[in-house]
Amino acid sequence: MAIIDVSHFSFSYAPGQSRQRSVLSDVSFQVEEGEFCVLVGPTGCGKTTLLRSLKPELSPVGTRAGSISVMGLPLFEGGELVPADRGGIDRKTSAAAIGFVMQDPAMQIVCDTVWHELAFGLENVGTPQEEMRRRVAEVAHFFGIEPWVRQSTEHLSGGQMQLVNLAAVLALRPRLILLDEPTAQLDPNARKRFLFLLARVNRELGLTVVMATHAPEDVSEYAARRIDLGDIGELGSRDDLCESLRPRWAARRSSLKAQPALQAKEASFRYAREDAWVLRGLDVSVAAGSVHAIVGGNGSGKSTLLKLLAGVEKPQRGKIVNRLAASQAYLPQDPKALFVCDSVAEELAEWRRRCGYSEADEQVALERFGLADHAFQHPYDLSGGQRQKLALAKLLLTDPQLLFLDEPTKGLDPASCAEEARLVRALADEGRTVVMVTHDLDFALAAADVVSMVFDGQLACTEPVESFFANNIVYRPNGRSRLFGALL
Repeated sequence: MAIIDVSHFSFSYAPGQSRQRSVLSDVSFQVEEGEFCVLVGPTGCGKTTLLRSLKPELSPVGTRAGSISVMGLPLFEGGELVPADRGGIDRKTSAAAIGFVMQDPAMQIVCDTVWHELAFGLENVGTPQEEMRRRVAEVAHFFGIEPWVRQSTEHLSGGQMQLVNLAAVLALRPRLILLDEPTAQLDPNARKRFLFLLARVNRELGLTVVMATHAPEDVSEYAARRIDLGDIGELGSRDDLCESLRPRWAARRSSLKAQPALQAKEASFRYAREDAWVLRGLDVSVAAGSVHAIVGGNGSGKSTLLKLLAGVEKPQRGKIVNRLAASQAYLPQDPKALFVCDSVAEELAEWRRRCGYSEADEQVALERFGLADHAFQHPYDLSGGQRQKLALAKLLLTDPQLLFLDEPTKGLDPASCAEEARLVRALADEGRTVVMVTHDLDFALAAADVVSMVFDGQLACTEPVESFFANNIVYRPNGRSRLFGALL
């Protein structure tokens, strides 16, 4: 039996938001009950829009055509939402039977403790107290989160947050789980653990899983089928990419001995006096004109280190020496933090007078980052990958000599990742300095000169990129990757 039936479905955002009216055009497919299905396609092809269209309360505002039914109930007919009193899906049924896990783990957390987070959805659908306790106990045991069920959600790592999100959805006992790039912000080990547990949910509990991803190879051993919304490119070989990069690595080794652009000396930091130290006596030196990647597990302190180097936070002990502080830009992990305007074009124009660039420069940025067709669209209506592009375009218009990037490839398809790698390399070739935190090891291999690994509040190592990936048994790029294919 088909639990999802999409027939000739099209969607476009409201007129005037975008020159490219259609996001989805004449899409048709079915998903059988109990399947594990992946949804793939390039940035901006409509994966998130399609997933949200399968859950009534998350469905985006716009113009539709065609029909969708979920669990045998009509959701859209002739492009119109079917209300519950005419046989559609009521809110309580949707809340309990259709689970949704977002790309950004922190965006879905609403409660102060893990226990309250697991119980939140159950409380909202009126689950009796005793039944609620039983269900929370069941999912906590299934996902192995019993040891930290009373912990504050504020102190969870990204991987732990995403497990809590999945567990909270599962506590409602849904028939269908929709996931929008759920591993985009997870480190390699957390990603593997999350996908393994998601496969158990599908295999052992019989739940239907539909997951959007830019890396279908990560889940190929679990997923039964995939739905393509566009061309995602061919796999490339890590060995072939390394061979093409070696001349660049050799040529740049001498330049990495240049005077440091910034340094952390015995830097220690914690967010509150009663908290444990996040960073302890950490030393790092970033060479001018280099691309310096920072890697490590979720919760290891990578983003905190980036904030210290950028001056967003101040160390309680030690010091930061930043010789380029007068000309720097910072891309936070959530690019929406940079958005204050009602359209893409207005965002790019916001700092024009202050920073001295022109309207023509903004138009070049729109074209360069593939956003020209979205100039009049609200930034929040962009896909996750398009928001990343907009944030980076906005920062580059300020012409920084030092750029801090926190997870810059989050939500980007392989072709966009490859373009970003070329852009970062071009910035370094111009003599600019880039410091980036990333879980995307393929991107780090392609773009970085030096890699530092954060562990236990300090740097476990800092090595040239070639040596780091040759000697590391855990933090290794994929043997074959679509990013490699896009770069070669």
